[in-house]
Amino acid sequence: MATRPPNFHEVTSPEHFQALLSEDLKRVSLLSFWAPWAGPCIQMNEVVLELAKKYPHLLILQIEADSQPDISESFDVEAVPSFVVLRGHTLLERISGADAAALTQAISAHARSPSSVNPLSFTDQLPAAPKGGFIEEEDPEKRIRKLMVQSKVMLFMKGEPNAPRCGFSRRMVALLRENNVEFSTFDILEDESVRSGLKVINDWPTFPQLIINGEFVGGLDVVTEMAQSGELAEVLA
Repeated sequence: MATRPPNFHEVTSPEHFQALLSEDLKRVSLLSFWAPWAGPCIQMNEVVLELAKKYPHLLILQIEADSQPDISESFDVEAVPSFVVLRGHTLLERISGADAAALTQAISAHARSPSSVNPLSFTDQLPAAPKGGFIEEEDPEKRIRKLMVQSKVMLFMKGEPNAPRCGFSRRMVALLRENNVEFSTFDILEDESVRSGLKVINDWPTFPQLIINGEFVGGLDVVTEMAQSGELAEVLA
């Protein structure tokens, strides 16, 4: 990446993040959540750099989502690239995905009009759950359990195998492929009812989640240990 202007910072820890954010609580900040393995993030990093140059009073905080999980979780970042616009600790806007036009428009609106604050929420609170929801024709739990037995090996992940939307999902896909495991997937980012329901049914708060023969096996750490010990091959036999 080209030379970074003074208002552009790579966040190295939660303490570093808080210190930078607290320097001026009236200042507009752009939080850029990214990952080096995601191609769209590399492209958007250039957009963010140009915004930093164009708006020298804008605080740019670039956050590698996988290496700063506490910060990512506090802003409910589910995929990269993701962007959060703040004024102090007030959430002004969110932009998900590699949408350069939307990001540029948001920064133009908020960075140029300091008196115009229409907050969505505050950063010491998790964002509100989406309004509305899916209209289910059957019991949600029954539907989820049907998905769990849709294939012998089911991976509930963020994104798709060839386009994972989080580092843990990317690593799980790579692990299964390295072990020649045939599997089907479900993108939990596309269905909030499945995402929230799996957390309860399997008593496991994070994703990806691996299901074999309809039974929950574990997340990335558990499956990695199983692969290394040979237990994964035994379960699949």
